[in-house]
Amino acid sequence: MAALRIERDGAVLRITLARPDRRNAFDAALIAALAEAFVDVGRARAIVLAGDGPSFCAGADVDWMRASAELSYEENVADANAMRAMFEAIDGCPAPVVARVQGHALGGGVGLVAASDIAIAAPDAVFAFSEVKLGIIPAVISPFALAKIGPAAARRLFVTGERFDAETALRVGLVSEVASDLDAAVDRVVAELLAAGPLAARWAKRIVRERPDGPETARWIAERRTSEEGQEGLRAFLEKRKPAWRD
Repeated sequence: MAALRIERDGAVLRITLARPDRRNAFDAALIAALAEAFVDVGRARAIVLAGDGPSFCAGADVDWMRASAELSYEENVADANAMRAMFEAIDGCPAPVVARVQGHALGGGVGLVAASDIAIAAPDAVFAFSEVKLGIIPAVISPFALAKIGPAAARRLFVTGERFDAETALRVGLVSEVASDLDAAVDRVVAELLAAGPLAARWAKRIVRERPDGPETARWIAERRTSEEGQEGLRAFLEKRKPAWRD
């Protein structure tokens, strides 16, 4: 769809919200398209999630919100479940997801940041869990936001709906870096991801999401050590050469 641009750049998949005139705000069509884009990313080794124009994502589109005000309870549940599926597709995407954040990241836009593995923000980026200002709550994004910022920060930011800057987002763990040269910072992180074993990076993400117990961790490392990729990585290290995936 025109509101979402998907480009393959070698092993990198670039998914860009392309509604700059609406500050890349969500509507039902964009939510569905984003969910579909993250369901099957093929063999991509890194995904860059970005927004065209001055803002990353300003949350819900005003016209969509106006229409949703007339929905029944059951229709609201279906609407919220569609959004939940989108965030779960990003969070559960097997490849690492890097969010490039500039301008506004409000409401559901913060949810996109929280569902990404790595988020890099411009110094002038502005964030807010703004739902309470509209008399609603950040319920659907809460599992992803709480996993990033924890309950201590959420107790203030969720209940006040106040706007906060990139340095605060860095301090509470919502973003991992603030960079004046946003593209250079994203490219540097992507280069680090491409230097990792393609499957190893995916398995490392699984560790964070699934948190295997002690015996399971032993099985996971044994599987990776005996895998073709693990064997190649170990041999390359011992032979002081680059592994095959870096050629």
